[in-house]
Formats: sequence, structure tokens, C-alpha cells
Amino acid sequence: MAFRGKKYKEVKKKVEETKKYTIDEAIKLVLETHFAKFDESVDAAVILGVDPRKADQNIRGSVVLPHGTGKTSRVLVIAKPDKQKEAQEAGADYVGAEDIILKIQGGWLDFEKVIATPDVMGLVGKVGKILGPRGLMPNAKTGTVTFEITKAIKDIKAGKVDFRVDKAGVLHAPIGRVSFGDEKIKSNFVTLLETLVKMKPSTSKGTYIRGMALSSTMGPGIRIDIQESKSFT
Repeated sequence: MAFRGKKYKEVKKKVEETKKYTIDEAIKLVLETHFAKFDESVDAAVILGVDPRKADQNIRGSVVLPHGTGKTSRVLVIAKPDKQKEAQEAGADYVGAEDIILKIQGGWLDFEKVIATPDVMGLVGKVGKILGPRGLMPNAKTGTVTFEITKAIKDIKAGKVDFRVDKAGVLHAPIGRVSFGDEKIKSNFVTLLETLVKMKPSTSKGTYIRGMALSSTMGPGIRIDIQESKSFT
């Protein structure tokens, strides 16, 4: 059993274990139960009625949150020279091709997002075993393998979040910071839910969204009433 500190145990008393809250109530509780001195992230967990073992049900994608995540990602663009200038003008933090691959092979990982054009994916494959386990490998489903470099960079800088369902059918995604306040967090969360609903596979039977919860980085999880949220999904 994980050790829980005194502050966690104190705020946990505000959350009823068996109760499922409305979205508004859950967000309010997240803001009331955060206790760290830093600006904690607010995270959503959504249980989906899918079988990730089936290719068409392995939900993976991205969403640009209307209020961002409160974090600015350092973006690396791997492309041929004709696209490198565009990447620099669009605000990429690092740009390159063979030189960047050599740096990564040497242990350099000073970035949070990687965008690559389709014509250099063979080159990027050389560092797939380094980028893949860290969730950094460019992927067409998340819009990071593209010739539309400017759009991809601007989306990431604006607060695009990549998500992928895990083996248990649970999807985790950051939806802001506690400093955002109720309305911005709610707007981001509803945008995430609407995106997931649009991605529902035709082969998924029964209830699609089976459970939801919100929490701050250090705070307790707060379960949400699925029926109450139907108006958003």
C-alpha cells in the first residue's frame, strides 16, 4: 500500500469514497483538495468500453484544449532543409535532421514533443527505441508526422494534448492547472470528452464511457457521475 502523508489524509476526508459527483462538484473538490505549494496539474482519467487489443478500438489521438495545459512544450522538428526554415519561423525550439539524430543517439533528450515530416521517418526510425518508450515518437494519428509543420507547431504551443488508452481501457490526460479555476478546467474537460465521443469505434458495443475521475497531482481521485455528464457526451 502506498504511503499517504498527513496532508493527503486530511484533504481526503472531504471526498466521500462511494459518491459520484457532478462535473461541477468534482472540479470544485479538486481545487479544494490540492495542497502542494506548486501549481498542481489537474488530470482526467476516463474508462472506455473498448478492447485495446483490437486495432480499431485502440483509441489514440490528440485534442487542442481551449485554455491549454499551463505548460509550454519544447518542440523538436526533424525535417529536410526545405522545411527547416518554416519550422524555425513557426517557433520550433530545435530543428535538424541527421545532426539531431546523432545528438539523440548520444543521449540528448532536451525536448517534450517531436514533429517529423513523412519523408524523414526512415531516419527517425533509427532512434525509435529511444523515443518510443518515452512517448516521443512522431505519429500520424496525433498529427506529429506531417508536412503541415506550422500548424503542428502552433497546435502544440497552444496546448495540444496527446492521449492513448492503456491496456485496461483507461485513458489519462492533463486538462489544466489548479490556478486555472473552475470554468477553464471545465471547458478543457468537456472538450476532451467531446473529442473522445467523436472517436467512438463502430465496433465498440455497450456503454462507451464507463467511468471518469478527476484529481490534482498530489490530491485524491474524485469520481464523476456518468449519467450527469450525458449532456456533455
